[in-house]
Amino acid sequence: MHELPVTENILEISLRHAQEQQASCITDIHLVVGELSSIVDDSVQFYWDLISEGTIAQGAHLHFTRLPITLHCLNCDHHYSPQNEDFACPQCSSERVELEQGEEFYLDSIEIERETTHDEAR
Repeated sequence: MHELPVTENILEISLRHAQEQQASCITDIHLVVGELSSIVDDSVQFYWDLISEGTIAQGAHLHFTRLPITLHCLNCDHHYSPQNEDFACPQCSSERVELEQGEEFYLDSIEIERETTHDEAR
């Protein structure tokens, strides 16, 4: 259920930036989601379809890019992506690791269309 407020934030940010650029329509929204993020793409899409209705973002396509988990071993300085749920370092078996990537969730970019004004057409 936490996807609703997240999706509301995406819409607010998208509309604000689109209006700053005098957009007539938002066509695409690119989101980056880490594998450890609890964001469910289908839920975001579901809420998007509901809350964007009647705005310049209605019908915009949401694109989700998933980032893999990347860890850094604090013992041997190895950087790696775990291949299963075992996060221990594959080089030294240490469990002293820090997460470098995988919890992200952000709006990367939006694509818009602008109406051409009479002055711009000249």
